[in-house]
Amino acid sequence: MELINYLNEHFLTRDELLKTAKVSEETLRTYQEQKVMPGPSYTICLSLNCDSYFGEYDNEQRLEYYAKGYLTWLGILQSLNNLKDAFIIFKERYIKTIDELENNGYEDCIRELKESIDEQVEQEWGHFLNGTYGLCTKSGLPEDIAAKELAIREIKRLISFSKLSDEQLSKLAEAVNLLDAVSALFASHEKVRSSRQRLIDDVRKEYRL
Repeated sequence: MELINYLNEHFLTRDELLKTAKVSEETLRTYQEQKVMPGPSYTICLSLNCDSYFGEYDNEQRLEYYAKGYLTWLGILQSLNNLKDAFIIFKERYIKTIDELENNGYEDCIRELKESIDEQVEQEWGHFLNGTYGLCTKSGLPEDIAAKELAIREIKRLISFSKLSDEQLSKLAEAVNLLDAVSALFASHEKVRSSRQRLIDDVRKEYRL
């Protein structure tokens, strides 16, 4: 199955995550219940029917898939004395990425973003915890989340103009490349509705980037 192949290549099952991180299932669930660890980005329910010499066999499985970057996040959680510090670390890493990108020509978007940074980070934290960013960024971590948000804002700002100068086209290409670098590939059934299709593939085609 194409979807299963995509998930097995780009994500970790819950069992793989636990084994690699050396974390128990109880610990993972505790982190999730305390709202410091993301949930799965994909949940697959499989109903299997097998017919062989030994007769029929029916089985149902529920598979959870997590972004590979969550291994790093689990390591951070294990090192904390106070789990409430998880949000502080997320926010610090998010803002650090924004600051690092400020010198790369994104001043207008960053100025707007910083005006509501507390609200923005709270919103991103919620999407992080429900697994959304594990699905739509490559790592699912704060750095990719911040870069994705900034790139999307810059792309939308530039394509809102009726005509772009050579300098603006260059900035558009940089923003598209940034988004490409941090965005997930998406499963085939999702791509046509994804930001990758609308803001990377379609923009490159329209503006010949």
